[in-house]
Amino acid sequence: MSPSVVKFDHLERMTDDTGLLEHSLGRIPRRREGYSTDDNARAIWLCLEWLDLLGDDALDERRRLIWLLDRYLAFLLWAQREDGWFQNNFYFDRTPESETRSDDCLGRSLWATAVAYVQLGDMARKRVAAEILRRSLAAGRELRFLRGQAWGLATCGLLLNERSGDSALPSGVTEDGLAELANAFEQRLLAAYRAHRTEDWRWFEPQITYANGLLPWALFVAYRYHGKRETLQVAKESFDFLLTKMSGRDGVIRPVGNRGWCDAERRADWDQQPIDVMKLALAAREAYRATGDEAYREVVRRCRNWFYGDNDLGTPLADPSDGSCCDGLNPDGPNPNRGAESTLSYLLTEAIARSLGFEEDVENRFDRAVVSHV
Repeated sequence: MSPSVVKFDHLERMTDDTGLLEHSLGRIPRRREGYSTDDNARAIWLCLEWLDLLGDDALDERRRLIWLLDRYLAFLLWAQREDGWFQNNFYFDRTPESETRSDDCLGRSLWATAVAYVQLGDMARKRVAAEILRRSLAAGRELRFLRGQAWGLATCGLLLNERSGDSALPSGVTEDGLAELANAFEQRLLAAYRAHRTEDWRWFEPQITYANGLLPWALFVAYRYHGKRETLQVAKESFDFLLTKMSGRDGVIRPVGNRGWCDAERRADWDQQPIDVMKLALAAREAYRATGDEAYREVVRRCRNWFYGDNDLGTPLADPSDGSCCDGLNPDGPNPNRGAESTLSYLLTEAIARSLGFEEDVENRFDRAVVSHV
């Protein structure tokens, strides 16, 4: 197998006729853990990122991704409630779990269906994305938390950047309405930054917790739409600060651990989560697109290499031979389970890197990246 090829075998292994299963034991799906809309939304986005990258010579992989995309679109269409919000968690028998509604789930679904609406040329699938998106945008006005609002801002920015008049937007969605919603989300992020920023702490919250790259990323997306100087300044300042908190010796990416997070006094090193590396790469790509600064492009490469062993333990987490990824990095080594979130995070980071031209440098790491089967 060519070292530059990444497979989607594990993604297919984790997907059944309902959708993407959430967890695994090693590489084997844990059906009793059921499904999450979060993961199925991310999987839509993943399929679209790779369909945009793969050429006509990769016909079999393109067909497989389209087959998977249909499963994930069907899942979101099923999981969306009448009010536009989503049931996030389902048991394996497809019955809903008891839960409160999730800003993050709505935000991720907004973004995934917006990407689908913008990128899909097939009108049958595009119509499904438009219907989910239209109802989600109406619900999005109720988003209360920063990460959900960041997803909402990026969604509006994407649609506004890609529009060619209201006729290019989903039925019932107007340019003025999107701009108003985007401004509301943007002002909430900027207000949070002003409220918490000090000379020594340049962040939106008193702690750096999870999925942190989303916040500067959304502002970079907004800046590419409207070009406001304050938005770019906050996006750069917050991202640069986050990067210092997520970098270790010799520039190795070091995600903030979920065993205590990070504040002005201390920083947790473990457990490191692949999703945080992916969100850093996502923000770095958007920073590069907004500024043209090669240093941000280099951050994407560093994030990608974290999965292949450029991390605190020098241990690969990703296996390109089947496209799987360990669930986290602990002080005693990788978590051997390979659930949906970590696998999606690896494959999305790889796609982000390749979209910026990084591909061949993985060859030198391939032998180390093919980890032993568990």
